[in-house]
Amino acid sequence: MISDPLIMSMVLFGFMFLCLFSGLWIGFSLLCTGIFGMLVFDLNLPPVISVWDKIGGLLANSIYNSTNSWSLTALPLFILMGEILYRTAISTKLLNGLLPWLSRIPGRLLHINVFACSLFAAVSGSSAATTATVGKITLDELSKRGYSKHLAIGSLAGAGTLGFLIPPSLIMIIYGILSDTSIGKLFISGVIPGLLLAGCYSLYIMAVSVISPSVVPDKTETFTMEEKLGSLKELMPILGLIFAVLGGIYMGITTPTEAAAIGVIGALILAVAFKNLTWENFREALVNAVKTTCMICFIILAASFLSQIVGFVGIARAVSEYIAGLNLSPYLLIFVVGLMYILLGMMLDGISIVVMTLPIVLPIVVNAGFDPLWFGIFLVFMVELSQITPPVGFSIFVIQGISDEKVSTILKATLPFFVIMVLMVIFVTMFPEVVSYLPEKMVQ
Repeated sequence: MISDPLIMSMVLFGFMFLCLFSGLWIGFSLLCTGIFGMLVFDLNLPPVISVWDKIGGLLANSIYNSTNSWSLTALPLFILMGEILYRTAISTKLLNGLLPWLSRIPGRLLHINVFACSLFAAVSGSSAATTATVGKITLDELSKRGYSKHLAIGSLAGAGTLGFLIPPSLIMIIYGILSDTSIGKLFISGVIPGLLLAGCYSLYIMAVSVISPSVVPDKTETFTMEEKLGSLKELMPILGLIFAVLGGIYMGITTPTEAAAIGVIGALILAVAFKNLTWENFREALVNAVKTTCMICFIILAASFLSQIVGFVGIARAVSEYIAGLNLSPYLLIFVVGLMYILLGMMLDGISIVVMTLPIVLPIVVNAGFDPLWFGIFLVFMVELSQITPPVGFSIFVIQGISDEKVSTILKATLPFFVIMVLMVIFVTMFPEVVSYLPEKMVQ
């Protein structure tokens, strides 16, 4: 039997990545790794208790504890809301509503991805849904009008990840449940960083358009003030839904779960109003929401089981003591953690990264003096980076399916926005008040 915790950790993670590279589903990989750990490691079990009895007991305990949460009910509701909106004309209305207001800004309609993704992210909660929904409308439209496809793809990849940062966010819900952090405060904390990141994307587009005027067409579209004001009616449905979903949370009237239920009702109302709601669309939305929810919950319960094994055999304590023994400064520790997440993002999806690493990383980060609320936003940034990091960057594959471009072309277009996001992570780390300002004001 292996008893050294550091050797245990290397063996455990080695087996886990072996399962992942073999093509086994994420949830099954985590589950098998936990069972492997109990079979191989010295657990000091009493002679009367067999390891299989212990596995069954721990697994049952993990399933119950990880899924018996009222906050978790917000997850399927937000997913269903996004699925319903994905099948409505809301993205087209976004485009029509924003067009007149962007005609005079340097870069003009190239900003459409940033603005549309920011607004759609505030009601979908999913980066994949945001990227796919907005991209299907904007990429073709921008290409037809003569805008740089390279910059359009890059801005879509960068802005599409805002679905995780601008609330409501599925990653924030999962982090809040696993770390016992207020989901409402997490939602509020993501507003300023999300708007700052979107603003940085727009500033970059402006700079590129000034330096290289060829990225925008020579022909300039002009709109009267009457046309601009008239276009606002196209934005009213999504702005109303954003207020209905997030307004209650920010004012302390509704919980995230109640807000999610309101969001589903609002999405259904919009689908009926836009005459997009058919029985087939509704059935597809329900089926996809159930599939996505089951996938996420299976990963959560499997990760919970693995985290219990990690804690049971002392790996978490050993890793914490080892890192503490390195006497790293808090900022150097965050740098190492961030680098680890970027490397993991090359192999795993965002949800898996969060549930797999949080039981080990969070205690270390908190002991170093960082606020769990701030770390939640930092972790969301890391997940966003993983969405556009090869070879498993999910947003990259979504854009490839929309644009029919090579992955290498998409990665080149995405690189500047990846760098902007890294710089934003550094900024938020140096100035954590950016994250804590709104929650503190709301509490007061």
